[in-house]
Amino acid sequence: MSDPTPLLDFFKRGEADRDARLLAAQGGLAPRAHEQLALLVHLLDDTDPEVRSAADASLKSIPTEALSATLARGDTADSVREYFAERGVFPSAAPPEGNEDPLVDPEPPIPETAAPLDEEARESLTQQLAKMNFTQRLRAAVKGTREMRAVLIRDPNKMISASVLSSPKLTESEVAGFARMANVGEDVLRIIGKNRGWLKNYGVVVGLTKNPKTPLAMSLNLMNRLNDRDVTMLSIDRNVPEPLRVAARKKVVAATSKR
Repeated sequence: MSDPTPLLDFFKRGEADRDARLLAAQGGLAPRAHEQLALLVHLLDDTDPEVRSAADASLKSIPTEALSATLARGDTADSVREYFAERGVFPSAAPPEGNEDPLVDPEPPIPETAAPLDEEARESLTQQLAKMNFTQRLRAAVKGTREMRAVLIRDPNKMISASVLSSPKLTESEVAGFARMANVGEDVLRIIGKNRGWLKNYGVVVGLTKNPKTPLAMSLNLMNRLNDRDVTMLSIDRNVPEPLRVAARKKVVAATSKR
């Protein structure tokens, strides 16, 4: 089973406007390979003929070897494999490891900066992003720099923040940082908390558990993954919900009684 694909969910729910759908169909919105493939297949049934045509052209432009390699990945949806199997395209024997590059990408991604931005540059970047329209911010969320993602993960539009989490350039250290941020939307934390790959990173688990905006049920579940030191710290953390702090305290007491 593949991990959730947050960006695709918005398209399936019909929450993406025509400009966004056309951009995605043309490959201009280029998330991770398996997500882009699922997105293009979904857009083949779009209500707009131009979107359908663009999605079909994008799929036909993908070399069979790259397509078969993506179909062999564990994070590719079974429904996508079935779609291509009906057309005679099957998973390759040896899928690539760690390759998140999009299959169709007509525009190169914005290169990362060599050094962190100073305060003035960050403020200027924030102002630039604020002047962008929805489609431009959407593209920046997926193809922009680390600094752009750090701003856009807090965008009030849920599709923009979800697009950040679909960027093939996103690193686990960024995800761990997002998990600690109390000024991101709850949907962002839910998406992170449902991704099994990201939850293998202990920093992500700690960040989510201690984040006061993480849904309580998720925090309580993740608490069981914390080491003794972090559970003890959680038991006295006044920034987390009281039920979580109480649960952590009980766990500390139980562990102490066994010694």
